[in-house]
Amino acid sequence: MSPTSYQTAPPRVALHVLAKNPATIEVGTRLVSVAKEPAGRALAGQRGQPEDAHAAPVAHSSSISRVRVAVIDIGTNSTRLLIAEIDRARASVSELLRRSRVTRLGDGLESSGALADAAVGRVLETLREYRLAMDEHDVRSNLAVLTSAVRDAANGEQFAARVRSQFELDAHVLTGEEEAQLTFLGAMSDQANSGAARTVETVVVDVGGGSTEFIVGSSRTATYHASLPLGVVRISERHIHSDPPARTELDALAADARAILAQGLSPEAKTGVSRGIAVAGTATSAASIDQELDAYDPERVHGYELALATVDALLARLADMTESERRAVAGLNPDRAPTIVAGMVLLGESLRAFGLDRVRVSEHDILHGGALRLAGLG
Repeated sequence: MSPTSYQTAPPRVALHVLAKNPATIEVGTRLVSVAKEPAGRALAGQRGQPEDAHAAPVAHSSSISRVRVAVIDIGTNSTRLLIAEIDRARASVSELLRRSRVTRLGDGLESSGALADAAVGRVLETLREYRLAMDEHDVRSNLAVLTSAVRDAANGEQFAARVRSQFELDAHVLTGEEEAQLTFLGAMSDQANSGAARTVETVVVDVGGGSTEFIVGSSRTATYHASLPLGVVRISERHIHSDPPARTELDALAADARAILAQGLSPEAKTGVSRGIAVAGTATSAASIDQELDAYDPERVHGYELALATVDALLARLADMTESERRAVAGLNPDRAPTIVAGMVLLGESLRAFGLDRVRVSEHDILHGGALRLAGLG
């Protein structure tokens, strides 16, 4: 996938973004090699940078020890922003600003096959605010990742082109493999140098709005990836039509999830996995609700150990409520109330599929992975 750059202003920085490391990713039950690409072509971008600058950078990455970047994740359920400074020498990410808004880009996609005008409008309005924040922080390099909803929508490419041209964002519609690489890089970033992380086979579970990603590996090397059509927006629209959800609807949803997991996950990939990391809104919401955090606290959420029994208990509690009652639950963003029940089902069934009785929740996901990639560290 080649990047598209829009030269609406002179380049503000000469930053060489290293090519991503080659990796071996197993898709389904087949191992494929993800080849190394030219520097900056796969996932890196700079505001106002002409396209040939990717192929012929004028400064070497080692000449800049710290770099300020912005990454935007345009997902099926939410649109998120991370502005951070990356210390190349320490491979560390220092967050300057992090924002998230439930925009429901995938609203109605399951039935219509296209992004709805109202959903697109919500995302564009959010991007206007994020663009202003990026300018206020003098961001020198950016990346916008568009995932399941845009991948699947008939008008997804047109939407991506609008994001590029209207907001000067280096926007990429990621394949499942690319999404997995960045998610795994972010999730493992704070433990890749520890002895345990180098040897323990870990599955990273990313329950999204349109799909759920499973990435298996250790340290920063992923050996298996599966992207399955199990997302909280998609599966809610398919199965939940009552408020609160009927028992039959929940049973059908869980059965659907188990069938897709059984068909989509390689038995070999699950062998040896002894630890799980869960990222994204469902897992972080579960950790926040379990701690009854009236104000969301990422420091208390990051690293929180979430037991499968807790997930099941939260599911039973939330499924017994109406949507309006769920909106008042301490620790839950009210805008996630419509989809949190499906999210708990998917998270629980994912842990069962890998034989895990607990998972560590991480705030470090595709946003951190994208930031490290922009700095040439993954």
